[in-house]
Amino acid sequence: MGRSPSTLTKLKLGKLKVVRRQLLQRYEHQPFISCLAGLYGCQWKRYQRARVQPGECCCNKLECSSFGILIVTFCLSLVFLYFWSEAQNDYNDFDWFNYDKLGYWFPWSVVLLVVAAVLFTYVALLLVLAVCLLSEGQRLYLHWSHKIGILVTLVFSIVAITVLSDLWSKEWTTLLLSFQVTAPYLHLGGVTAVTVLSWPIALHFYYHCVSVRQVLIMGVYLMVLFTLYLVPLGMYSPCIKEEGTLGPPPALIGHRGAPMLAPENTKMSFAKAIEFGGEGLETDVTISYDGVPFLMHDQNLKRTTNVHKVFPNRTRELASMFTLGELETLNAGEWFISGDPFGTKASLTVKDRGSAENQSIMNLSDFLNQAATHRKLVMFNLCRPPQNHPYRDSWINRTLEVIRNESSIDPSLVLWLPNVERSLVQDLIPGMQQTSEEQASIEKLQENNIVKLNLHYSLMSAKQIRKYAAANITTNLYVISQPWLYSLAWCAGAHSVTTNAVQILKNLSRPLFLMTPHEYNLMWILSDVVSAVLIVVVFVFHWWRERGLPCFSGSRQTHENGPYSKFRTELSDVWSISSVDVPGEVRSFHTTPNLSTISEVHEPPV
Repeated sequence: MGRSPSTLTKLKLGKLKVVRRQLLQRYEHQPFISCLAGLYGCQWKRYQRARVQPGECCCNKLECSSFGILIVTFCLSLVFLYFWSEAQNDYNDFDWFNYDKLGYWFPWSVVLLVVAAVLFTYVALLLVLAVCLLSEGQRLYLHWSHKIGILVTLVFSIVAITVLSDLWSKEWTTLLLSFQVTAPYLHLGGVTAVTVLSWPIALHFYYHCVSVRQVLIMGVYLMVLFTLYLVPLGMYSPCIKEEGTLGPPPALIGHRGAPMLAPENTKMSFAKAIEFGGEGLETDVTISYDGVPFLMHDQNLKRTTNVHKVFPNRTRELASMFTLGELETLNAGEWFISGDPFGTKASLTVKDRGSAENQSIMNLSDFLNQAATHRKLVMFNLCRPPQNHPYRDSWINRTLEVIRNESSIDPSLVLWLPNVERSLVQDLIPGMQQTSEEQASIEKLQENNIVKLNLHYSLMSAKQIRKYAAANITTNLYVISQPWLYSLAWCAGAHSVTTNAVQILKNLSRPLFLMTPHEYNLMWILSDVVSAVLIVVVFVFHWWRERGLPCFSGSRQTHENGPYSKFRTELSDVWSISSVDVPGEVRSFHTTPNLSTISEVHEPPV
């Protein structure tokens, strides 16, 4: 005989409420908690751990201090990791600075980045473990070995930030510039992280008795949350542009040629820059003791030649104190293959490696002729010879003589950079493009016939670039080798950049991170709305689940007695509900204090 409609209705209603009761259950996932507590505090045994009861603190004062230090260490290590990862554009300068101090070459910049990444990952993992333990209602206990590891990471982060801030303070400007392209994505990541944190925050707020501590935690959380929601209102990025307003890509000027593919300031290096589409070539010029301008960046020959083999007693001697004949005996390429300063040796062909090993020091006239053959712009810094040098007072005239009489270059291709005797220079060779490294007023620049500014990329400003462009003064930024920085220069309107990576930047068809204002607004508004909805859902869910707890509802139930009795099984510990007698058979239901027990009625068999 079938069941009556009323009985079926009761059965369906009973099943729905059983499902609801199952959602309200608290399960202690022992293997999961054992893994968390074991990794965080080496508490692999269940008897070593303790749950936090409503109204109790999650840890003692020592562990609270350790947790606070963990948070501080996480923040500092994150700041340093981001700072150093965004400083990759200047890694080569950092490595050669250490070479000058230590006497040997080593990629210290990469080592520092790897160490920073490993330490940050370690601290971040500990923080995740702590948050998970708090979410499971467990007391925190950090193992002493982790406390030592956290202190090591904290000291490393503080020392690294302090030292690098002192030696490379301009890198903080690079950090600020990076926000102009990464801020929208950092905002999205921050909102995601705060949204995920809503789960343990809500659990902590509803599970424990309301106190000043709970209110303070909630207040800080909400303040951070609303700050993140509103941060986009104050963001600025030149890469957020209306469709069709992006200008042409900046021209690429090879910094000492293509130093990632060949030894710097050599014929091969400039040939590589031309091969990969460089519109200009940049170098550094020194006057030899017998009056021949040649290409050399450093004051001495130690770094880029084998002077220690040929002239072992003159390793630290100024390059300008050597004659052209002595310079021609030196090899200017072996160091590139043996040191592999950019880590690009493996990408070179066997032929290129052989060619690189046999490069020699190049003189100015050969450099100018090479550029003239391919109609490339040239720009160079000119180093004045020291005291007692035969050409100390005639260095400008000697250089101009080479440009005018000893090379075939068109003067209009020369960007004259030295800010010395400009009137004389313009009188002798009027066709050269006068270039300045000074951000002076437009009136002063026009007075000196300046047509181009050569500025460090840290001075990049879209507003200033537009202002000078309106007066027919173009802007070149140096040295830019990272795609994100080149993208920023492109969006800011720079006309050209000096780079070590012509072969990389030439392949960019559009700036990275480019978006329209509509896309940007849609991105941050949508992410904020979705985050807010998810956070509300999480808090409502915890309120719904926890409202039967004594601290929330004021009832007299406890977790040790009554409906929420804790019993132990071989598999796991669960919060169970007292058994309920059902007509016809005895069944145990897991229930919650606020739900009445629904009996399942059985019809007697026919």
